[in-house]
Amino acid sequence: MSLGCYQTIQFPRNGKARFLSCSPLKSSHLTGNKIGSVKFRNFQVFQRRKGIIMRLKSMLSVDSMVEIEGEEGASTGSKYDAIVIGSGMGGLVAATQLAVKGAKVLVLEKYVIPGGSSGYYQRDGYTFDVGSSVMFGFSDKGNLDLITQALAAVGREMEVIPDPTTVHIHLPNNLSVLVHRAYSEFIEELTSKLPHEKEGILKFYGECWKVYNALNSLELKSLEEPIYLFGQFFHKPLECCTLAYYLPQNAGDIARKYVKDPQLLSFIDTECFIVSTVNALRTPMINAGMVLCDRHFGGINYPVGGVGGIAESLAEGLIDQSSEILYWANVGVRLSDGREFFARTIISNATRWDTFGKLLKGENLPKEEENFQKVYIKAPSFLSIHMGVKGDVLPPVTDCHHFVLEDDWTILEEPYGSIFLSIPTILDSSLAPKGRHILHLFTTSSIEDWEGLPPKDYEAKKELIAEEIIRRLEKKLFPGLKSSIVFNEVGTPKTHRRFLARDMGTYGPMPRQIPKGLLGMPFNTTGISGLYCVGDSCFPGQGVIAVAFLGVMCAHRVAADIGLEKKSPVLDTALLGLLGWLRTLA
Repeated sequence: MSLGCYQTIQFPRNGKARFLSCSPLKSSHLTGNKIGSVKFRNFQVFQRRKGIIMRLKSMLSVDSMVEIEGEEGASTGSKYDAIVIGSGMGGLVAATQLAVKGAKVLVLEKYVIPGGSSGYYQRDGYTFDVGSSVMFGFSDKGNLDLITQALAAVGREMEVIPDPTTVHIHLPNNLSVLVHRAYSEFIEELTSKLPHEKEGILKFYGECWKVYNALNSLELKSLEEPIYLFGQFFHKPLECCTLAYYLPQNAGDIARKYVKDPQLLSFIDTECFIVSTVNALRTPMINAGMVLCDRHFGGINYPVGGVGGIAESLAEGLIDQSSEILYWANVGVRLSDGREFFARTIISNATRWDTFGKLLKGENLPKEEENFQKVYIKAPSFLSIHMGVKGDVLPPVTDCHHFVLEDDWTILEEPYGSIFLSIPTILDSSLAPKGRHILHLFTTSSIEDWEGLPPKDYEAKKELIAEEIIRRLEKKLFPGLKSSIVFNEVGTPKTHRRFLARDMGTYGPMPRQIPKGLLGMPFNTTGISGLYCVGDSCFPGQGVIAVAFLGVMCAHRVAADIGLEKKSPVLDTALLGLLGWLRTLA
């Protein structure tokens, strides 16, 4: 049985906005901060008294009501310090960090489980990671073990399996490099392949360690909160100056100071592409240093049961902190079942394009969003293949992760040019039926390649491209792979857009041209008071460790704004103005 319902958003000319949802069953209000001159897409707009009313018609199925976690769930009239839209890793870390500081938080998730691209799904006895199976920030030491810290903050821990390698990289000219967990073994392997560049190798990766050691020595909180920031400068001036020095620089420029061999420069491009889907000249040095060193300092550690367990554990911990998470909540800044909520702040875990182009549609975007979209475009999405295969197709000794670029360096960044492969069952056999392995392949792909195709042509194209990718892996790594497949499911950029609510299926920003490091990346605050962003389209960018860092930063900034952390309005204004000015230099 379905009942017609609608959602209404009221923007008073003064004061705060009310997010109102009505149906024949219930009516409710959700109070947030003033949005300014912003419109919502697909709303009927009319005026009532002093406010502006926007109404969206929709359908609510009584047989599929929103599921609620917690003893009582989110109830009509509930008031929150923050509402988080989306339960990706950044949103969950921000939510849990706020909750342990004493904030009451509501997370709204449109899907049936948490995690976003760090989630999972199950088919025919297989448990597949939706996104990457390479887990950074999941160790037991240093300040960059951000996933471990986030879980511990809400009383959770997970058993992990150390991966002896990060990735086995297969490149043109038969260059094969195994990135060992131990840094000394990795350097020994790389210099044995390119002995004439030993000095350049040591100097480039030595600079990466300078970045990493500086980051790892600091207590990581919001770079937009001046009391914390000035305190860190006072206590760790050398480390802060080191990061300030590298902030506007890119890994490719640093590499070219020490390295001349084109093959080694191409290898460094590959290392950065794995991190950020762009080459070294367009990869900020801070991102490169953070990832290329954490794999050795803390190592890659895979959670028993799959990556999706991280998000589930964080969601459980959030509930234990007297906060809530709502699933099947098809949200923008609205709900569709009519309950009533009040919030002081809103945190969007959507991309900035989705936040300002879909959740909010502005005739005049905030200036900083205009600047961001001038400097960055949407990174490509992926074509992904989740496979179940007979276990005997793999050699007795097989690495968990592989990167394959067979013949031509120039196609590294081209659609379908390179292939990333994870075999998580090498580490955790419980993810698949006995005698089977999981292969998760993904390669860059643009949604434009898939738009406008009739269903039959769409399915045929998926099959054609998947067969070619499997053929390449069969030739390079696993003879007989095709005949060993017992389960095969292909996802395109349209799949990523549909299930992960990512505009065009994108995975974060990509600079339009060579950037000035991270100088142009926005942080958590936005041009709209009370609205914050987390996720991979904010500083410091893509990757699990990066979005976890961003969640920690966002929680600290919001906590200061709602009175749970120290705050100086005068210093806030000065720092945010300075950061805004610096972004204009990018």
